[in-house]
Amino acid sequence: MYQALYRKWRPRCFDDVVGQVHITETLKRQIETDRLSHAYLFTGTRGTGKTSCAKILARAVNCERPVGGNPCNQCDSCLGIESGAILDVLELDAASNNGVDQVRALRDEAVYTPAAVKKRVYIIDEVHMLSTPAFNALLKILEEPPSHLMFILATTELHKVPATIKSRCQQFSFKRIQPTEIVKQLQFIAQKEGIILSDEGAILLARLAEGGLRDALSLLDQCIGSSLELKESDILQVLGLSGHLEIVNLMNFIVQGDSAGALQRIGALYQDGKDMGALLGELTTLVRDLLVRKAAPSGGDSLLTGGYEDAVLRTFSELLSSAELVQMLSVLQSATAELYHSSNRRTDVELCIIRLCEKHLSAAPENLVARISRLEKQLSENTIPCKPQKQVALPVQKSSEEIPPWDDVSSIKPKPTFPAKPEIPPEPLIPAKEIVASNQAIPTEDWKCFVSALRGKLPPSAYTFLGKTEFVSGIFDEQALRLYVDSDMTKTILGRPDVLHVLEQEAKTYTGRPLHVNLQVGKPEMKAIRSEPEDKLNDLLKLGKQFGNITIK
Repeated sequence: MYQALYRKWRPRCFDDVVGQVHITETLKRQIETDRLSHAYLFTGTRGTGKTSCAKILARAVNCERPVGGNPCNQCDSCLGIESGAILDVLELDAASNNGVDQVRALRDEAVYTPAAVKKRVYIIDEVHMLSTPAFNALLKILEEPPSHLMFILATTELHKVPATIKSRCQQFSFKRIQPTEIVKQLQFIAQKEGIILSDEGAILLARLAEGGLRDALSLLDQCIGSSLELKESDILQVLGLSGHLEIVNLMNFIVQGDSAGALQRIGALYQDGKDMGALLGELTTLVRDLLVRKAAPSGGDSLLTGGYEDAVLRTFSELLSSAELVQMLSVLQSATAELYHSSNRRTDVELCIIRLCEKHLSAAPENLVARISRLEKQLSENTIPCKPQKQVALPVQKSSEEIPPWDDVSSIKPKPTFPAKPEIPPEPLIPAKEIVASNQAIPTEDWKCFVSALRGKLPPSAYTFLGKTEFVSGIFDEQALRLYVDSDMTKTILGRPDVLHVLEQEAKTYTGRPLHVNLQVGKPEMKAIRSEPEDKLNDLLKLGKQFGNITIK
């Protein structure tokens, strides 16, 4: 009968465990010095060796001839425990034995001394599945167990285990296995099984396993059915994945904003039987690597998945900004989370791709920031595409036939004439020092003068917002230039350190004193900008002379 690879190659001693040296060395040292605990708690993600280490520890503490802390796997105790013939070592599944009655029966049985070995060992897998009464029933025996009793608890969700249980156990955290170690183990097992596994294929399996060796062996076992010579293309075909080249081509369409090309590529992959969820997952991995490369260009190589060439990452990183990558990653994650509850996965994936290609379709803050970032880049590089202007039809001059004859003067009506409006001289602007002293809103003319001095010193987006009174209004006081903005997005754009520095320098030049900039969302309480003159009699007299003699008694 065929046995699965992950069962056939399960570690039988601590030295065979891959990637958990910090745990296996500690357990071997405890066995050699006889400093064993009565309860252990193994935590970590799936496929990292928790249950395997629990079984090895159960054999090692009962082995008749241990070798350097490892079980010999040859004595009667080791062979009986491994085959399940010795009932003093019992493995339980908390998912199916999570009631308080099962835990009480286990507690009553545990007080009896073992019949065939030195210690009675209970291995409880997925212990977080126990109910609250079951945990309470387990507390007492965990706190004061008999000397012949040992508990080994294993879980993938540590946050669901009560603190009272954690405090009574020695906790060991199993790390994700590094891809290089998984590749090495896969090639070793493939060689022993007579399978020709290429280096690219082993790297692909290690990347898909996400740190779990059991998942990698299960995927290898699945691919063996197609051929005993496995290449990267064979693995992609069997698992229904798209491959790096297809994902890079799809990403190229997204960067260019070519929705039609991206949808055609999705349709071709769908017809080839590619899984839509796996497609979004691979695209998410590529965008995540691009964001890591963008955020940490020098020291982030160890954080990359290693699935894409450095030249590909460098090219896309130069074309996309960090804001655009964050927006793409948020769209992909939202679509992936909703995909498993969808009735039409292909349509949801196509909608996600269209949103990535055409960012103006979404009004989310991430999309707006990404669009502004792209516009700033295009403005700095002078690469904004210009649309051809519409030609306005000029008015056609009337022919002489349409003009009434000169002898028919009566048909031409004279235009009415109105008396010219008196010209009132504009009031003088308040000097900057008077504005500072009055704590009043800056007049529109003065604000335009202040903003015009910032041209070329600020990013285009910040300069545009400052020039719009519906977005920004300013007030000088004794210590600060207070800017009242309409929304949090405007506050984010103007709150950048380089923008604030330029504003502070210009405010100092404008007022003659150092001021800091204070940003607030809302509208200021508007006060009268210009003070009324004490006596306007002369102005009234000048105005009266233009309309006639006015006698003032």
